[in-house]
Parts: sequence; C-alpha cells; structure tokens
Amino acid sequence: MTDITARSFKPDAAQALAAQGLHPVLARVYAARGIQSLQQLEYDLKALLPFNLLTHAPAMATQLADAIEAGRCLLVIADYDSDGATACAVAVRALRAFGAQVDYLVPNRFEYGYGLTPEIVHLAASGKPDIIITVDNGIASVAGVAEANRLGMQVLVTDHHLPGDELPDAACIVNPSQPGCNFPSKNLAGVGVIFYVMLALRAELRQRGAFAGKPEPNLGNLLDLVALGTVADVVRLDDLNRTLVSNGLKRIRAGKACAGIQALLKVSGRDARRASTWDMGFALGPRLNAAGRLEDMALGIECLLSDDPVRAFELAQQLDALNRERRAIESDMHNQALAALEQITVQDNYSLSLFDPDWHQGVIGILASRLKEKFHRPVIAFAQGNNGELKGSGRSIPGFHLRDALDMVAKRHPEMIRKFGGHAMAAGLTIAEEDFSRFEKAFEDVCSQLLTPALLTRTVETDGALESLDMSLELAQLLRAEVWGQAFPEPAFQGEFQVEQQRVVGEKHLKLRLKQAGRSFEAMLFFHADPLPEQLHAVYRLDVNEYNGNTTLQLLLNHWEPV
Repeated sequence: MTDITARSFKPDAAQALAAQGLHPVLARVYAARGIQSLQQLEYDLKALLPFNLLTHAPAMATQLADAIEAGRCLLVIADYDSDGATACAVAVRALRAFGAQVDYLVPNRFEYGYGLTPEIVHLAASGKPDIIITVDNGIASVAGVAEANRLGMQVLVTDHHLPGDELPDAACIVNPSQPGCNFPSKNLAGVGVIFYVMLALRAELRQRGAFAGKPEPNLGNLLDLVALGTVADVVRLDDLNRTLVSNGLKRIRAGKACAGIQALLKVSGRDARRASTWDMGFALGPRLNAAGRLEDMALGIECLLSDDPVRAFELAQQLDALNRERRAIESDMHNQALAALEQITVQDNYSLSLFDPDWHQGVIGILASRLKEKFHRPVIAFAQGNNGELKGSGRSIPGFHLRDALDMVAKRHPEMIRKFGGHAMAAGLTIAEEDFSRFEKAFEDVCSQLLTPALLTRTVETDGALESLDMSLELAQLLRAEVWGQAFPEPAFQGEFQVEQQRVVGEKHLKLRLKQAGRSFEAMLFFHADPLPEQLHAVYRLDVNEYNGNTTLQLLLNHWEPV
C-alpha cells in the first residue's frame, strides 16, 4: 500500500521567501523544508561552524602538528566506500600540502573486512608508520587500536559512525557522534570530519609560523571532494552539510575540481558546468563505490589523488568498467532474489532475510536497497564470507532503526551475531552460515514487535501539484542548480495525466508523452517496461533533458497509479 501525501508548509514563510526574490514554487518548496530566510541559502563559508566546537579537533591538530615538525611517518587508514575514498584523498592532499610524510592504506573488504582490525594493523606495521589516522572508520575498532598500541603505533581516530558500548583506546578521537561531543551538527560525513580536523591543523600550523614567507594551503580546494563524499554517503543535508556541498559544487561547475572528479564526470557523460547533487549521488558515487565493491578502493583513491588528467581519466575508465560489471552482477542477483520470493507471500512478512551462495559480497548492500524499495520491508541480504561465515548487509525503512533491531537480536541470542554495526537505515553483520535460518526467524520476531501497519505503509511525499505554466524548463533549471539530498529531498510534484504515447527504450524503460491541461510533456519512467493505463496519477520531478545540442523539459516519473 502506498500513501501519496503533500508536504505541509507555512504559507506566510513561503510568501516571505517569495518576497525576497525566490521563484514562488521554490519559495513553497523551501518553506516545506524549514527554510525561513534566504540567509540559510547563501552557504557562505564564513558562516561554517567553528572547528573548535568539534570535540578534540584542536587536540588532534596539536598532535598532528607535532608529528609534522618531528618528521614522523603518518598512515591514513580508509574505508572502502565513496565517503572513505574522498576522506582519504582530503587527508592525504591536505597533510602533504602541510609538509607531512603521509601514505594511505585501504583494507580489501573481502580479505580484512571493515575498519581498523588487528589484521589491518599488522599489514600497516610493515610500512613502519609512527601514527595511524583513521578516516570514516575506527570508532568501533577496539581490538585494532589495542593491537596498534601494543606494536608502538599511535592511533588518531576520525569517524562519524555511532560508537559501541566501548570506545577504542586511541590517542585522540574526533567524532561528532561520540559521547560528550556537543558539536551542533551531528550529520557530518567521514569526509566532513577529516576536513574539520584539517581546518584545525592549518590553524595550529599558522599559529606556529609554519607558513611564514610562503603561501598558506587553501583547504577550499578540497571542497569538491568533501561535497562528493557527503552526498554519496547519504548523510542528512543540514545547514552545515549544504554549505559544504554548495561550495564544492561551485568549484566543480567553475572547472576547478580535481582531475579525478573531472574524469569521473567525463566517463559518466555529465557536464561539469551543470553538475548537480544528482550527479554526485547517482553518477560519480557509484563509480567510486564499484572499486570497493568488486576489487580494491585504492583504484578510486588513486583517481582522486592524481593531478595528471590523463592518468586520472585512465583510472576513471577502469572505475566505469567496474561499475558496468557491478550493474550486471546486481541485476542477476536481483532476478534471483525475486524468483526466490515468489515462493512466499511477502506481505505476510515483516522483514526479508535472503542468502544465495552465488551472490557477490560486494553487491549485497545494493541488492538489499533495491528489495527494500520494492517491498517496503527491512531487508538483509547475505553472501558467503570466509571460514563458513556469512556477511550480511541490511537496509531499513523510515521509522525502523536497523542497528538497534540487530542489537535486540544479539541480546536475545548471544553468540549468534559475531559482529554488527551501522545506523538507523543501514547496517552490516556477520553470522555463521549454519545460523542463517535461526537468524532469519529471530530478526523476523524483532521486526514483528517493532513494526506497525503505519510504518509498513509506503509514504510518497510530494510538494503538491504544479500549475501548468509552472511546468517549465526555467523552473527545472532552477531546481537542478540547488542543493538537495538526504532529509532535504529534491522536489517532487503530483498530478493527473493522459498518456498520449508510450514506447519501450533500452529494453527496460518507458519513454512517454503525457498531456495535462492541453499541454504535452515528454516524460521517462525508468526500470519499467509494461504498458501504462491511459489515465494516471503520477509523482514526478522536473528534469532538464540535453540531447543533440537541444535543451528541453522532461518529467521523470517516480511513482504512478491508475486514475
């Protein structure tokens, strides 16, 4: 069941924004997202929250400045997703600009799993670093940090994930989610956290006179990386994150992005001058992630670190090829999962737990996400790991905290879940293969207690209907230029249409001509090839279609129902 609902907004707030010069539709859209003044949309870097509000950021800056002055060897340990890759690139680029001796290491997820494990510490020790700096991981690495301490390596943790019951015994931890941190924004991605630490480090080095007689490194040059990691990690786009993303987009559109991001835009067929948050989330992010899912994220990090456009493009082409391979694997897995689900009545279940011995460990997260979208249930997909283990990746629905649910399962069935972590909407876990059926039942039991009929009803939120005259290329271009993302969603509208024409393109998409109030509109419905009824109620986005040098309005259908 799907409930289509229009977001509420305060008419006086919308009128005030329109009076300040905003397009009336944009004013209504922003009012529905809690914007009350144009100042919230100016995204001035001078208005960034001060780094000294982020607990332990100044202390970590002091430790890093001491290390740079002493010529100590630094090693960045990164996560293997887009946030981890961009965070690693930010750390390495900034530290090198500050004169540090720094290298990086990213775990191969299939050999070492997630985070700073004891095994990764031993691998890192072969390079004899003095200090390990984690980015986008480490807050749960109690055993790994202990092993690093035992081997004489200092660990500095930068992360944004929720901590467990015990914090690692690191020399310093910077994480807005750690106990006692009162940083006003709890929504920084891993790349945002390390960017803030680098801001603190630059201030510390400036105070020590490190830049006397030479240009001071401009950390604003790294905002394209910060923007990409922030959007791709699907963190909430609060005021701080929108400021970071907006300024990163400005650099990209001005042709000032690093060679790697420019190359990724090129191989994905996107125009840097009109780059959008959609491009980051659905074009660049997946290509970076493909390296970590199928091979080694070092390929993605090298692309982001390269200053040679030719080399960056070669690496981006490899990432693009991996992403095509990933899509093919995911499509096969999706079809296998749907075939398996034909044997049960999904609507009778509160959750879905699936396993196939042929599934690829690096793609199960995407599979879980696709199935969650289709069935509106918490989904955990499992693939075979090492030594008789199963690796699971889960995705949740709004209102259901997945990590907390796994914690309940773990407490009720000690020893069944060997390890788990994550947050409300996504989580990962490891179990023994022989425990799959037992876990499936235990997880279903927890979900049946926590989920209500209201939570199991899919809600499609829109920004209401549009007048026919407002359905214009001008408005589509205005919307594309803005910053949208998690908890600050791209506008979607609803209305009734007559289907004038429809045909299948690319074997799995519908190209449509829709009519409303005497006007016809070109439209697309992706990943749907079955014919539509003559009359439909549609939820859609305004899109800018650029083809053969022509720029036209196009509607992208998100959801439809027969009238």
